[in-house]
Amino acid sequence: MTLTGRRPAVRPRPSPATGPRSARALRDGLLWTAGTALLLLSVAVAVTIGPARISVPDVWSAVAAHLGLGDTRLTPIRDGIIWNLRMPRTLLAAVCGAGLAVCGTVMQSLLRNPLADPFVLGVSSGASTGAVAVVVLGAGGGAVSVPAGAFAGALCSFALVMLLSHTLGGTTDRVVLAGVAAMQLFSALTSFVVMTAADAEQTRGVLFWLLGSLSGAGWTDVRVCAAVLAVTLLICLGHARTLDAFAFGRDAAAALGVRVTRTRTVLLCTTALLTAALVSSAGAIGFVGLVLPHAARALAGSGHRRLLPVTALAGAVFLVWADTLARTVLEPQEVPVGVVTALVGVPAFVLVLYRTRRTA
Repeated sequence: MTLTGRRPAVRPRPSPATGPRSARALRDGLLWTAGTALLLLSVAVAVTIGPARISVPDVWSAVAAHLGLGDTRLTPIRDGIIWNLRMPRTLLAAVCGAGLAVCGTVMQSLLRNPLADPFVLGVSSGASTGAVAVVVLGAGGGAVSVPAGAFAGALCSFALVMLLSHTLGGTTDRVVLAGVAAMQLFSALTSFVVMTAADAEQTRGVLFWLLGSLSGAGWTDVRVCAAVLAVTLLICLGHARTLDAFAFGRDAAAALGVRVTRTRTVLLCTTALLTAALVSSAGAIGFVGLVLPHAARALAGSGHRRLLPVTALAGAVFLVWADTLARTVLEPQEVPVGVVTALVGVPAFVLVLYRTRRTA
């Protein structure tokens, strides 16, 4: 009691969960902001690297002009180099890196396998077979493009995997085994077609595409792949809590009210469609979906609502610089970007194997 007879006002104490939750939200916001800024800077700098001397202000000037935000002071040739050649290639690299990394994150959670990646369902091998059928065998009579053939082959491979896994029981290990079988089947078909029907020039072109290449990137590829990525990311974020539940196993997820079979089918089909779209535009780029999810988990933790955006940003930045290195390290000759990602990914893959062995 005070001298006035009134009780002193009692200030409400903050909830114990409020502090940590606010700190976590602040950390996530800073992480996403830093990742977005790093991606934008990486794209701007990567576009400047090449035989023609271009500065970052030149890049911003060209982009602003094409977006209707001002006039460019660049010559038509320099503007064309930025907007028609380097910018769509760099943006497609960012979209492919983000998409493959997101697919890897989702598949590692669904299959509870730290070594799973987007190509474990045979999607890449099927896409390769479809592309080879168009280039070497002339499938479609000239009316079907290489990306369309690759997309059709990827869908055929995934349909075979889902049919086999459903017939064998639909468990996680059956899905992986069916994917391995489909991958070997379509890889054998691709090799058979190339060895028996392709000439030397076609073989070189097919091999370059199979190792991953962004040299033919255009704005149509960027728009299509970006749209599929946006839809996939929204669907996966909508299932973030479900993906967290899968970390405890199939039975635990079912006990928490998750429709395991339906959810896994939806997410596997979604990631397979995204992988097919990316492979049809950029070829088979390996190790991005295997390595980047582990690096992102070290930064953002295992909660998928935070993990998926961080993984997408990390994959985008990684592939932008991998492609920049691929097109400049042996200039004027270009190295397939899949070679660069493999040179980085193999040591990381061995590290993941070692960590898996220690925790087994």
